[in-house]
Amino acid sequence: MPNGDQIIPDSLEEKKTNQVHGSSRRQFLGRLAAISAGLTVGSQVARGAPAKELTDAGPPQARAGSSSVDLLLKINGRTEKLRVDPRVTLLDTLRDKLHLTGTKKGCDRGACGACTVHIDGRRVVSCLTLAVTANGKEIKTIEGLANGDELHPVQSAFIACDGFQCGFCTPGQIMSAVGCIEEGHTTSDTEIREFMSGNLCRCGAYPNIVDAIRTAAPQVGGKI
Repeated sequence: MPNGDQIIPDSLEEKKTNQVHGSSRRQFLGRLAAISAGLTVGSQVARGAPAKELTDAGPPQARAGSSSVDLLLKINGRTEKLRVDPRVTLLDTLRDKLHLTGTKKGCDRGACGACTVHIDGRRVVSCLTLAVTANGKEIKTIEGLANGDELHPVQSAFIACDGFQCGFCTPGQIMSAVGCIEEGHTTSDTEIREFMSGNLCRCGAYPNIVDAIRTAAPQVGGKI
């Protein structure tokens, strides 16, 4: 007689069926666990896991047996050889790999402009730019804007006009301001505000930022 809730199959066929179903269930759970582990690792890599340095570099292509790619980044006049995951952003590469922390991570969604850098003379938000897309291109960050101890005219103007408060957004504001001037969008305060609208300041220093850009524009060759 069965004890408690124990169930004994009525036939050998039923016993075989239960064994098959149990085995299938164990296989299913095993596969599910493996998939979950893979997704966890993948999400960690996508967030910008630091990559190992290279002893040699080449075009951005995957190496045999590895998902990483080799690339050259020309940053502030220097050439850096790196191996990175192809999904890592330029922002994470600058901050975590090259320790250029002047470029700030704000929203990490391309909405605040705190991570603005220049690539081949054009301003971009580095949080939405994959590092591999910058391979071989000229990159300038806030660290490369000054000429030694001599500040860039825009940096000096931000100081003179009190164009910042907490300072978190300032590197991105300055890099975008340089781009705004070099693009020729400084003919009026309204135009400056329009072409600086991608950079947000939580402290609300916008009037002083406009003053700083207007002050620096003639020195950089912009139109007033």
